[in-house]
Amino acid sequence: MILKTINYWSFPGGLEGSLDVIEAIRLAKDLGYEAIELAIGVEGSLNLNTTQADCHKILAEAEKIGVKLPSVASGTYWGRNLADATAEGRAQAIDDLEKMIQITSWLGATTLLTIPGAVDVFFLPEREALPYEHVIQYAKEGLGKVLPLAEKCGVRLGIENVWNRIFMSPLELAQFIDSFDSKFIGSYFDVGNVLPFGYPEDWIRTLGSRIVGVHFKDYRRAVGTADGFVDLLEGDVNWPAVIQALAEIGYEGHAAAEMIPGYKHFPMIRVENTSRAMDAILGK
Repeated sequence: MILKTINYWSFPGGLEGSLDVIEAIRLAKDLGYEAIELAIGVEGSLNLNTTQADCHKILAEAEKIGVKLPSVASGTYWGRNLADATAEGRAQAIDDLEKMIQITSWLGATTLLTIPGAVDVFFLPEREALPYEHVIQYAKEGLGKVLPLAEKCGVRLGIENVWNRIFMSPLELAQFIDSFDSKFIGSYFDVGNVLPFGYPEDWIRTLGSRIVGVHFKDYRRAVGTADGFVDLLEGDVNWPAVIQALAEIGYEGHAAAEMIPGYKHFPMIRVENTSRAMDAILGK
């Protein structure tokens, strides 16, 4: 059974980090979600300085409300990451990731969405493009340094396939994951992100048991840019094929809808519609 989950950023105020975490959990429950994927920011309701006591309070409230916390995401990777251009940036990113691993553990979550590096960032055109080999080298080095803490905390680092110009095929991503020989590094598979150049059902079968988390998004190939992301069931994702592939590999984790940005007007309607669409997709 796949856990119906909503990403914190999908709610108004989520991307900015201004939405109170407990309020987001209540909203998830009210809208029929079984779980919520919280998100760590540099600032905001959940951040790199959040304490163990804060996390335990959040977890206790989530249990009281009846919403699970299976995973944690973060947008800090776009500011600095394990494959940053500078040694100082890479060292800071390792410190950030270690803090996020600890916070994930304190929240009782088992998966931390991880973006270890980027050749370039399409929404930050001023950021310099880095050589592919540089990114892979330092991504692997950095993950190796934080892996012992992840194993100690029982947190799986789920490498997401994003538009960062690395891991352009499931075979490449699978090989990278396997190089660590650890069950605590896997794939956080984003269904919509592969639509411009592949088929998610193929990626799922290739990645198989390496998948430790799933993002649900939909996309229209004809658009070809970030504007092509649309509501679930409105794009070109073959949802029956995706669900069949997940069943074939025996995936029984969470599927988090990541619906950003929200509608310009009445943004909660998008989160409500997403709940209904996920019920149809998951057969709930």
